Amino acid sequence: MKTVKISLNSIDKVKSFVNDITKFEYDFDLVSGRYVIDAKSIMGIFSLDLSKPIDLNIHTEGGADDVLEVLKQYQV
Repeated sequence: MKTVKISLNSIDKVKSFVNDITKFEYDFDLVSGRYVIDAKSIMGIFSLDLSKPIDLNIHTEGGADDVLEVLKQYQV
């Protein structure tokens, strides 16, 4: 598992983020405080406090270089 800190501080960012990660087969979780939600769920993302950076857990066995390249625009 790989964890990166991302920022989704606008509606457009959330929509493009979900569109970007749904292209991958990996499981993604967003962690904000004690809440853990599926990162591919746009409704779940809007239930989080988006004013602060959020941890994104990428569940993969090998390297996630292809995903990390796409996520660069959201990383803090």
